[in-house]
Amino acid sequence: MESFSLILAIVVVTALAFDFTNGFHDTANAMATTISTGAMKPKVAVAMSAVLNLVGAFLSVEVANTISKGLVDEAGIRPEVIFAALVGAILWNLLTWLVGLPSSSSHALMGGLIGATIASAGVGAVHGDVLVTKVLIPAIAAPLVAGIAALLATRLTYSLGRKADGNASKKGYRAGQIASAGLVSLAHGTNDAQKTMGVITLALVAGGAVAPDSDPPMWVILSAGLAIALGTYLGGWRIIRTMGKGLTDLQPQQGFAAQTSAATVILASSHLGFSLSTTHSVSGSVMGAGLGRKGGVVRWSTATRMFVAWGLTLPAAALVGALAEYVTGFGSWGTAVVAVFLIGSSAAIWKLSRREVVDHTNVNDTDIDAGEPAGVITTAIAAVTPPPASGSATASEDPVPAFPTQATAERTPTTTTTV
Repeated sequence: MESFSLILAIVVVTALAFDFTNGFHDTANAMATTISTGAMKPKVAVAMSAVLNLVGAFLSVEVANTISKGLVDEAGIRPEVIFAALVGAILWNLLTWLVGLPSSSSHALMGGLIGATIASAGVGAVHGDVLVTKVLIPAIAAPLVAGIAALLATRLTYSLGRKADGNASKKGYRAGQIASAGLVSLAHGTNDAQKTMGVITLALVAGGAVAPDSDPPMWVILSAGLAIALGTYLGGWRIIRTMGKGLTDLQPQQGFAAQTSAATVILASSHLGFSLSTTHSVSGSVMGAGLGRKGGVVRWSTATRMFVAWGLTLPAAALVGALAEYVTGFGSWGTAVVAVFLIGSSAAIWKLSRREVVDHTNVNDTDIDAGEPAGVITTAIAAVTPPPASGSATASEDPVPAFPTQATAERTPTTTTTV
């Protein structure tokens, strides 16, 4: 029978709050390309993604076990340590959401956990081999593998569809995008919801509520799945805008290739127990798909900002987690101070976000300069691409988006700054 203390209950609630932020922060991973190409209406897309996130949460517990049993030493970890880790992860998620940057919720969580654990039990309590093999190496490999796969898939897609009927081809890829977006959503639930399950299970072990080396209880799996699904439904519209319009302009063929490549990488990593960043995988595949179309341009200024955020995620969340753990070490009043700080900071970030509202009505509106210089990588890709044969160009490679939304068609140029 599980017994709960007050601090353990606080940790569980905070973990579910992180799972909620994970849902709306990472909605873009599944649905940004589908929304940006007009293959699905925004609200319908996030609703479908939410349902599949919930289903995916029940498919496996391998990643949850990596978090709860592998990354840090369970012995000596107090529930306060888990609480401090979650504070660091939540605040980083909210800050990157505010500025519309696709960063890794997974790495924010693990960074907070590592920082809080080191502050509490020392460096030796972190399993460095697990950190390197199941966190850091996948963080580097995932966007590269997904990006290369999406680039090749995009080239192959356009090559095979060169002689196909334009309208029929577009309808087919629209259906393919919807199916592949569903697959990414399912993969996201399988991978990311498990991370919250792992943290809650670790807290339950630390609080003596369940035996060491236990798998997540069913109520933990259900609550984590519901929390991430609810967050997904509300939609992280700022990050959807960046992922769908800020990195490159995608057509349905590219969206299908990007989503299929990312889903394959994510599902494979979940099966192997790798705590992979779905954000890294999808971002890499979107850029690869952008480079795969002749004339496609990746906006490297946006990509550079995103890369910087990726590099800062682990250390920034670790620093906040360590500081939060230091304060909670003063006892109950210290934990209360950290809780008030978290609530106050979250409210302040939300208030700042209201200065420029991004939602389903304007998510595809953007003033990003489509004429941004191609950059070294895009130029190099174009240099080795054979020119099309005379008269063989088709409408399928027209740079105009294949499914413009009504908001895009009726929009007049504005000077609003996109975040």
